[in-house]
Amino acid sequence: MPEASASAPVAVLSRRSESALAPGPQACFRKRKRRAPAVAVQFGAGSIGRGFMGELFWANGCRTVFVEVDPTLVRAINERRSYVVHHITNDGDTPVRVTDVSALDAADAQGVARAVAGADIACTAVGVRALGAVAPALARGMMLRVRQGNAAPLNVITCENLLGAGRFLRDLVWAELEAIAGRDRQAAGIPAPHLARADFDARFGFVEAVVSRMVPVVPDAVRRSDPLWIACEPYARLPVDGPAFRGPLPRIAGLEPVANIAAHQQRKLASHNMSHALAAYLGYQAGHEFIWQAMADPDVCEVVCRAMDETGRALVARFGFDPAEQRAHEEDLRGRYCNRALGDQVRRVAADPLRKLGREDRLIGSARLCLEEGVEPEHVLVGIRAALAYNDPRDAAAVRLQQKLASRGREAVLREVCGLGPQEPLYDRLRE
Repeated sequence: MPEASASAPVAVLSRRSESALAPGPQACFRKRKRRAPAVAVQFGAGSIGRGFMGELFWANGCRTVFVEVDPTLVRAINERRSYVVHHITNDGDTPVRVTDVSALDAADAQGVARAVAGADIACTAVGVRALGAVAPALARGMMLRVRQGNAAPLNVITCENLLGAGRFLRDLVWAELEAIAGRDRQAAGIPAPHLARADFDARFGFVEAVVSRMVPVVPDAVRRSDPLWIACEPYARLPVDGPAFRGPLPRIAGLEPVANIAAHQQRKLASHNMSHALAAYLGYQAGHEFIWQAMADPDVCEVVCRAMDETGRALVARFGFDPAEQRAHEEDLRGRYCNRALGDQVRRVAADPLRKLGREDRLIGSARLCLEEGVEPEHVLVGIRAALAYNDPRDAAAVRLQQKLASRGREAVLREVCGLGPQEPLYDRLRE
C-alpha cells in the first residue's frame, strides 16, 4: 500500500478551493488579516487524530501540532512535515496530502505547554484511559496562557468514546490547575495569583464530539513500512456540543455544532454502533470475514436494516429527529457498510462482546430505548442473541463470555454482563 503513485496522484487541495471535507466556509475560526495560520493542538496522532481531525484542521487552513506518545510517529511527522490520508471507496482511492504539521513528544512538558498556550483550538483523540495523562499537559498550557496574558478563549474538542467526556476532562484539568496553584503558593511562601473557577469555566471550553468516520486498522506490515500510512472512508461530518464552546463558534467546515449533543451521542450508539455490531455478530454466524460481505448477505442485511428501523423510530420519538432525516442517516450507514475497499473486518467490529453487551451499550441499551418508546425491538434482539453466541476463539472476551455461559448459565450472564433484572421485559425475552 504505497503512500502515493503515478496512477493515484496525491490531492493537495488549495485552501481557496472546495475542501475534500464537508461543504462550508473555509476560514478557520474567523476572518484574519495577513497573519499566521490558526494553530490546532491535536493530542493523539492515531486513527482519528491523524485520519480525521488533522485532515479537518488542515482543510480549514490551520497549522496542526500533534502531541503523541509514540516516538516513531513523532519522528516521522517532523521529518516529512506532511502525511497522506487515503479516502477509499468502492470507486477507488483518493489520496489527500495533509501539510503544515509538526509533532511534539508527549513527554516534552514545556514544549506541549507552550503549544497549548498559543493555540487557537485543541482536540483530544487518545482513548478514555489516556485522558488522565492529557489533563496535566492541558493544565500547564492553560496556566502559561493565563500568565502570558492570552485572554482568547480556548476550546478543547474531545473525540473520545465516553458519554460526558467533556465534563470528565474539564474536571481533571481543573484538579490539575488547583494542584499547580497550590505548588506555586508553597514555593513562593505567599499567596500566588490563582485562576478562579468562574474564570476557568468562562475561558476554556470542553466540547464533546460524536465521531463516526470509520478508519480501519492498518496492517502491521504496512505500518512497519510507513508509520504514517492511513486510510479511511471519506465521511466527514462531526457533530459537536455547540453550547459548550467559549467565545464565537469556530467556522470549520465539517464541524456541526448542535444544541443537544446527548441526542446525537444516543443516535451514534443506537443507529451506528448497534447496526455495525449486528452486522458483525450475524456475519460471524454466517461465516463472513468482512462487514461488506455480511451486508451483501440478504438474511443478515434484512435483520440489520429492520433493527435500524426499530431504533430509528425510538430515536425520533425520544429526541424529535426528523423522520426523513433519520431514514436518510440509516440509508447512509447501510451504504458505508458496503464499502469493500475499507476492508472492515467482522472480527474487529465484534471484538469484546462483554463490553458491547453492557446495559448502557449499543445492544442492550438500544433494545431498552425501543421498549421505553413503545417500539418492539424484535430484530435488535436477534442481534443480541447472536452476540451472546459469539465464540471466536481469538477473542479473549468472547472466550470468557462462553465460559461464563457454560458455568453460570444464561440468566447469570443477563444479570451480570447485561445488567438486566428478572423484573425487566428484556430479561424474559432473552432467557431462552
